[in-house]
Amino acid sequence: MEEDFDFEKKVSIKETMEIDPKKIIVLLRGFLQIQQRRAEAYSKLKRGFSDYMASGGELAYKQLCSEITIEFNDCSKKVLEMESLFRGPDYCRVDLAQLLRAVQDQEKQKLHLTATIQVLKKAGRPSERLVSHENCKYTKPTEHECVHVQEITEEAEADAEYDNALKEAIRGVQDAVIAINEHLEEVRYEIAALEAE
Repeated sequence: MEEDFDFEKKVSIKETMEIDPKKIIVLLRGFLQIQQRRAEAYSKLKRGFSDYMASGGELAYKQLCSEITIEFNDCSKKVLEMESLFRGPDYCRVDLAQLLRAVQDQEKQKLHLTATIQVLKKAGRPSERLVSHENCKYTKPTEHECVHVQEITEEAEADAEYDNALKEAIRGVQDAVIAINEHLEEVRYEIAALEAE
């Protein structure tokens, strides 16, 4: 008789530990909505940066950056809360917590590299920056002895470094986006599998 009780006790504990798939689906869909918010924030940031580069409206751009920072921080905070829930006893889904963590890490990298790209583009290629020729010698209006010859050679090297840094940052953003999209696809598959149960 006592053996039967132990068996029933184990079965009832197992049943209470099973998580309602609907709760997981709700959390995962919430995560996808947060990712949509992030995508919209990136679009807004990209448009704002383009406007800034065209018009030079630095104050408006700084204000936009502040708003976007608040939005990204809010998104990150919510994802961290979801990650914590998945790790906790109510869900026991460390696999999903790790998936959300992987997206967070890629988002952090993407944001860092996006900022790097904007800083580089704002600075411009070294050879395209304005050079003052007030110390150069002019014997005739058509003959110009430029004291910047050494600088021009250094600028070519700086341009190559600039181009490489920009390409590397762009490639890094592209890699992060690919990784994020792959993780989001995993989330969608998980939702589909849970709905099929």
